[in-house]
Amino acid sequence: MKQSRPFLPYANEADVRHIGRLCIENRLDRITISGDLDLTADQLGLADARALQQLLNDVVAALESRTLPAMLPPAAVNTVANPFGDTA
Repeated sequence: MKQSRPFLPYANEADVRHIGRLCIENRLDRITISGDLDLTADQLGLADARALQQLLNDVVAALESRTLPAMLPPAAVNTVANPFGDTA
């Protein structure tokens, strides 16, 4: 599937791509891939496989171009008040 603008891994918190039923979300510190994808033995399956391969090649290239920590620190967790009141 042709996208209107390039997906630059780790460049922003806004880009989302879809390959089949996979959803690929761009973040500054991670790429989130969710959903499922059937790589069928037909032209559509080949196109999806190539699109996924290109996206993952771009992710690997972006990672290889950086100095990476051994592991990211855990994300900060903020507790907020229950907007529905006390349900206990």
